[in-house]
Amino acid sequence: MSRQARPTPGESLTVAPPPAGSGANGTPPPGVGRDGRNPSHRGGPGVAAKAWATVRHGRPLSLRARLMGMLLILLIVGFGVIGGVTHASLSARLNSQLNDDLRAAGQGAAAQIESLTGGAPTQAGMPPGAVVAMSVSGHFVVSPFTLDRSARAVRLPDADAARLQSLLAGSDATGPQGFVNVELSTGDYRFQVLSTSVTFQQNGPASRATLMVGIPTAPYARTLSTLDLSMVLVSLGGIVLIGTLGTVLISRALRPLARVSAVASAVAELPLERGDVDVSLRVAERDAQPGTEVGNVGAALNSLLENVDGALEVRAHSEARMRRFAADASHELRTPLAAIQGYSELLGATEALSDDGERSLDRVREQTRRMTELVENLLLLARLDEKRPRAEEPVDLSRLAAELSRDFTVAAPDHEWKLDLTSEEPVVVTGDESQLNRVLANLMSNARKHTSDGTSVAVGVSRTPDGRSALLSVRDTGEGIDPAFIDKVFDRFARADAARSGSLPTTGLGLSIVKAIVESHGGTITVRSVPGDTEFRVTLPLRAADAGGAAAGV
Repeated sequence: MSRQARPTPGESLTVAPPPAGSGANGTPPPGVGRDGRNPSHRGGPGVAAKAWATVRHGRPLSLRARLMGMLLILLIVGFGVIGGVTHASLSARLNSQLNDDLRAAGQGAAAQIESLTGGAPTQAGMPPGAVVAMSVSGHFVVSPFTLDRSARAVRLPDADAARLQSLLAGSDATGPQGFVNVELSTGDYRFQVLSTSVTFQQNGPASRATLMVGIPTAPYARTLSTLDLSMVLVSLGGIVLIGTLGTVLISRALRPLARVSAVASAVAELPLERGDVDVSLRVAERDAQPGTEVGNVGAALNSLLENVDGALEVRAHSEARMRRFAADASHELRTPLAAIQGYSELLGATEALSDDGERSLDRVREQTRRMTELVENLLLLARLDEKRPRAEEPVDLSRLAAELSRDFTVAAPDHEWKLDLTSEEPVVVTGDESQLNRVLANLMSNARKHTSDGTSVAVGVSRTPDGRSALLSVRDTGEGIDPAFIDKVFDRFARADAARSGSLPTTGLGLSIVKAIVESHGGTITVRSVPGDTEFRVTLPLRAADAGGAAAGV
């Protein structure tokens, strides 16, 4: 709800609507950037997707982190490919060697039993751990045995013999070239099944026998496992070493970019809204040499800063001319306005006028008074903008609040005026008493003009919790300021519409003068408003002696 206005010439409530499309809490609606435009319209879907990813996943990764991440990913993929190829190559080589060793063992065992007349073949040429068995017509004539490290034959357990018996019976298929992998109680073996002829008696008939020869696969598996472990350890060490060195090298390579970013950040923190800002920061020459990515960015940033500095200088000159014009025009208008007002008073006192003439003369007086007040306000704002030296004297805010509260109690009895002094000691600041008196008077007059009769207005003077600043507040229980205008309540000539400003016109300079005076004294002013509770809060630095004593007490 907007405040009902009862204007008094010279002051007004100034408000303005927020940017179109803003939400209830001041944030842009979904899909709209802070500048009111859809991000996808500025950079296409890619920009919108990046913005969405940033919002969804939190703070985006730095360029250093992304480069390191890509480097580590490439290292992991590279080591993985190298390790996989090496593993596959060695595995094929070991598998071929295992088959060759098994063939040699099988050929040696077959040669030994060609003239065998009984018993087991000799162990000559057999590797340790080899398993040998021979059967005729599905029955073992040489029970399965293995060779220990001393080349002694050790009979296999019955379970292993039964496993080999089932293999001979054809329950398990053999692979190419008669090779088959079998798991025995003593470990994993690769067997070759051979057919050979054997005579069991001197000059007896030859019989067809099946010879089974197996050698353990554990040595070959251990070799492959050792290679895999070595590859993993070497890869981890390489990733750690290259990652550490890469971090150092990438950090050093990105230092010029960090320096360019520091310059841009420092410029971004400058109060560019002021017309007298000198953008003297530049990227160092070593970081602004075209030809490299960082050099191109540095050169472009320097060019941009040159343009910005030039534009600010032009704006500052333009604003200075406008201030001089306003000051000169206001100063020149004071004399004719004073003459008009004096002659109007003289005419009313010495001449007999008709009723219409009296009304016309009263109207001339009123408009002359308003014009004089407007000229005085413009002249004051021009002087404040020029930052002319002001008085530096102790000003007791408690006394000012008490005196103005008494004055408004008499001048505006239709409102309830309250004085709230929370500090027993005077709250003293350093500044121009007449200007600070105008700050408080404008705020109280603003509360009176824009609230209904019977509204309670409380004027408070206190210290901030840290004891370093004075706090001056004017709080009323009126209708409140329309949220559509509160963002520009301190702008010059920004006024609400006629329904909110009352029947008399206002200049729209009262609160802008308040803000200019407060800022010239090194203070701040804020406003908050809801229906039934509107408060203007002014913070000013305490007098040095009082602020120092408060700090010492803390």
